Amino acid sequence: MKIICVGRNYADHIEELENERPSEPVIFIKPDSSVLLKQHPFVIPEFSEDVQHEVELIVKINKVGKYIDAKFAHKYYDEISVGIDFTARDLQNKLKEKGLPWEKAKAFDGSAVIGDFLPKAQFSSLENLTFELKNNNQTVQEGNANMMLWKIDELIAYVSQYFTLKIGDIIFTGTPKGVAKVQPNDVLEGYLEGRKLFRIQIK
Repeated sequence: MKIICVGRNYADHIEELENERPSEPVIFIKPDSSVLLKQHPFVIPEFSEDVQHEVELIVKINKVGKYIDAKFAHKYYDEISVGIDFTARDLQNKLKEKGLPWEKAKAFDGSAVIGDFLPKAQFSSLENLTFELKNNNQTVQEGNANMMLWKIDELIAYVSQYFTLKIGDIIFTGTPKGVAKVQPNDVLEGYLEGRKLFRIQIK
């Protein structure tokens, strides 16, 4: 199983980090070892002083596909959830300055939180899904799928040009504004259309 992540897919987040708006999706990959195990806390790694939360809509691929046309992409997933792409922002900034890959800052152990999946058939429109992240019961990030620069089906089509998608692969679709540093004893909760799909304690 691989985790394919999309960066800079919300205009407000691009502005928040003062990044350049991309002409095509920014893609990076997390290994399966990045998945935070269920019921486990997230332990802030010793190599970073600024790990930030990034809440995202995520989808799980349900069949093998390559060079998928966007109009058929909806057939390649039937479950959706929310997750966190934990990012060591201080380390990422150093890597970006040197033109180096981001993996050390985004693909470390435990950096991917995957919420409980829901059947997409429960939702009338996947292009108008609301999601949010709460930290200690306070909403810190809010997003709507209609704010994406590239929608879910467009992302699946784009990614499949480069990588064969396999059953169980997860696609993280990008984060809205509001990313912030996590602290020990924080409790992060992710919601999709008002339904809580994960709860993570920070240590």
